[in-house]
Amino acid sequence: MIGVLNGLLQSTSAVRIMDSTMLEVCKLVRADSHIIAKNIADFGKNHQGWHYGFKLHASVNLSGQLAGLAFTPASHHDAQQMPKILNEYAKIAVGDGGYTASVMKRYIWETYGTLIISPPHFKQNKKLLTPWQYTLLRIRPKIESVFDYLKEHLNLVSSFPRSVAGYLLHYIRILLGYQIMAIS
Repeated sequence: MIGVLNGLLQSTSAVRIMDSTMLEVCKLVRADSHIIAKNIADFGKNHQGWHYGFKLHASVNLSGQLAGLAFTPASHHDAQQMPKILNEYAKIAVGDGGYTASVMKRYIWETYGTLIISPPHFKQNKKLLTPWQYTLLRIRPKIESVFDYLKEHLNLVSSFPRSVAGYLLHYIRILLGYQIMAIS
């Protein structure tokens, strides 16, 4: 299934939208007693608060089809996963405030030739934004709708798996189903 999903990724898309979402393995109050993914899952924080589990880092093309994927413990930073979800075909990647790290932007530019577009930090009063950059930033919510569909309609987040392999199988089958549906 991993090979099929990897083959269906739209990895030659020139414009990508990237983001990450938390995948809880259990409620926060049960994190200390959770034993299934104890050595792999971790605590992470986002705008919604603390979570215990994994993070799905993804990039999608303008049609909402998956182009790159990476799973990490929830504590991993978004910008550090850009080399895993981008490649030499991506010429422009649009992300949120988690992708503003200038060192990683420079590394991605030098490695892949990909321009990273992210909103300016709130303290950067004088940063200019061109109209085409503004247009690209306005389409960034497309990946949020992909994550919403995966979580709310396809039940990506689940506490039913009873092994780490079970979690991986669950995530892969949901993503594979979504990708087949998105391509059709």
